[in-house]
Amino acid sequence: MKGKTIQIWKLYEVEGSSVKRVNRFCPKCGSGTFMARHKDRWYCGRCGYTEFIRKS
Repeated sequence: MKGKTIQIWKLYEVEGSSVKRVNRFCPKCGSGTFMARHKDRWYCGRCGYTEFIRKS
């Protein structure tokens, strides 16, 4: 197997009877493709889309 396996339970939080997503979805790929959270950016591993986090 190439690379690491996704630990899907870390991408959601359960609060009572509702489920909340921890990471956001990629705006280019659509729902179902999570973006990775890095120190200074959000990155989509599927299409390569990157959003940099601005320091305010």
